Amino acid sequence: MVGYLTDDKLHEECGVFGIYESEGVDVAKDIYYGLIALQHRGQESAGISVSDTVGPMGNVTTKKGMGLVSEVINKDVLKSLNGNIGVGHVRYSTSGESVVDNAQPIAMNYIKGSLALVHNGNIVNAPELKEEQMYRGQAHYTTSDSEILAYEIISERVKTGSIEDAVKNAATRLKGGFACVIMSPRKLLAIRDPLGIKPLVLGKRGNAYIFASESSALTAVGAELIRDVKPGEIVSVTKDGVASDESLCSKPHAHCIFEYIYFARGDSIIDGIEVRKSRLNAGVALARMDSVEADIVCGVPDSGLPAAEGYALESGLPFAIAFHKNSYIGRSFIKPTKEERNAAVHMKLNVLKSVVEGKRIVLIDDSIVRGTTMRQIIEMLRKAGAKEVHVRISSPPFLYPCFYGTDVPSSGQLIASEHSTQEIREAIGADSLEYLRIEDFNIMVGDLPLCKACFNNDYPV
Repeated sequence: MVGYLTDDKLHEECGVFGIYESEGVDVAKDIYYGLIALQHRGQESAGISVSDTVGPMGNVTTKKGMGLVSEVINKDVLKSLNGNIGVGHVRYSTSGESVVDNAQPIAMNYIKGSLALVHNGNIVNAPELKEEQMYRGQAHYTTSDSEILAYEIISERVKTGSIEDAVKNAATRLKGGFACVIMSPRKLLAIRDPLGIKPLVLGKRGNAYIFASESSALTAVGAELIRDVKPGEIVSVTKDGVASDESLCSKPHAHCIFEYIYFARGDSIIDGIEVRKSRLNAGVALARMDSVEADIVCGVPDSGLPAAEGYALESGLPFAIAFHKNSYIGRSFIKPTKEERNAAVHMKLNVLKSVVEGKRIVLIDDSIVRGTTMRQIIEMLRKAGAKEVHVRISSPPFLYPCFYGTDVPSSGQLIASEHSTQEIREAIGADSLEYLRIEDFNIMVGDLPLCKACFNNDYPV
């Protein structure tokens, strides 16, 4: 079986958070809690930058490092981060090495001041931009497209009268999927790619305005969701309030379907759609196309559970919790050997024997990347006494790489790209295997325009 990924799940790109508190209240603790709520989007590095809009110009304080938010930002660090405006970031590397130099925020000083930037996504024309920056003497040591993006903004800022114009001019040169929050000494700006591939929301709490990758991060700090940042929109927050520039907004849009299948937290609302409900609807669609005889429906925690619930509701079969998940086990994708990664699956999930023994099971999961984890889960179920295991996947077969911020660089790493459904069924040891159909996405998310390139090779950029 072909497969070189260090884990059997796609990783969640990055998460961004930004806040402007007009009353001069320190915001570092809010950023910390916001990043905790976004931790599922990236577990390799974390960081916070803050500034004070009433303090010295350009006085940006940054703390970042490798590890989880709670490992990088402790109480002493929070006390040292003083300012009423700030940005934060959690990262899983999809572009550039997994090293502290590529951790965000990207904080830079330049001739007109300073900025700190956090970014989710991939700039597909970053190599060309880097060549131009190297010619200008800027990007000799650049390895991430986030740093390239920062240099683009700085290059424009020295030629323009405002940071808003600089961001807009830089954005016209970018291709790909991106959601970015930029802090200047007196302003907080956010921009979303014109296709809307990457999510970005705007919220409010009292005198504070907040940007985040997901609405769940707003809830974590007691803020209310105002709306999504529109694809192509630049939103700026100053002491005078909120302003919007929609001059780069255009159609068509192509929102990432994997946000609804797997990436986003179930309690988030993205582009007007509740993520949990979209997953439940995927299970409904799977049940409508199925006729398997079974006793119970179970989901693989966490994102497989809503789809399993939807399948059960539509099919009339009982929904059952078959696994206990240990949420405190270390991240399996950083285990250095195959044996340790395999052991981590057993440590994370424990089968409830009394639930599955003697049962014919419909097992729902969100995706199959390599198939290794699913094979282990099925083995665990059979060892616990399951009579049959029928696997249903709440996404189509993953066939093609993503160039917009997901960690799949080639089709050769995807089991479905080189094996038929029957071959995959045999490899994972299932009694049957079915996937969601692309045409059933409308049951999940209605008429929301989608990027489905990882399933159909139709790339919007």
